[in-house]
Amino acid sequence: MTNLVDRPTSPRGQRRRDQLVDAGVELLAESGWPGVTTRSVAERANANLGLIHYYWGGLPNLKIAIARRVGAEVFDPVTLALSSTTTVEQAHARLIELLAAPHDSRTARLTVEVIAGAAREPLLGEALREALTETRAGLRTWIKKVHPSAPDGSETVLIALLDGMLLHRMLDPDLDNGEALSALSQFLPGGPAPGPTGEASP
Repeated sequence: MTNLVDRPTSPRGQRRRDQLVDAGVELLAESGWPGVTTRSVAERANANLGLIHYYWGGLPNLKIAIARRVGAEVFDPVTLALSSTTTVEQAHARLIELLAAPHDSRTARLTVEVIAGAAREPLLGEALREALTETRAGLRTWIKKVHPSAPDGSETVLIALLDGMLLHRMLDPDLDNGEALSALSQFLPGGPAPGPTGEASP
């Protein structure tokens, strides 16, 4: 029988749950979903195998918890970074900083694995949709503060832009972002409108 201090509602129980999810995220980054098994997660977390069944009822629900953690790890830093800006100019500068940051292969691998898992398993897809819904809501609130006239859906375009750049950099780590960054302001809320030839209008 599991010790009372390991119950999910106890502080120790919550720590153990977090350790198991952390272990699952590490394994996902290293080996993809095939590497995330009850045994491998328990061994990585140095935990009793039975705790996975006790806390989540088995591997499927643990994988959902892992997907949610990855969603927070991938999307939350972007939302936090942008929410600290109060003007369109600050937002542009912060986005350029995000896109120009050194390539993070771990985040890229986690993003790809979660998306692939969501396409195969409906429950993982639901978890990812929840994370995206929360991120879009946060970005929508922020966009309306810094640029009230921004069109609806700007938050979705913004996420797609960042995800697309992440994908390109993952597939081609040597990609020079210079041209993409110089064109970025044309596609951001409040940025200059493209001219007849695709260049920003004066």
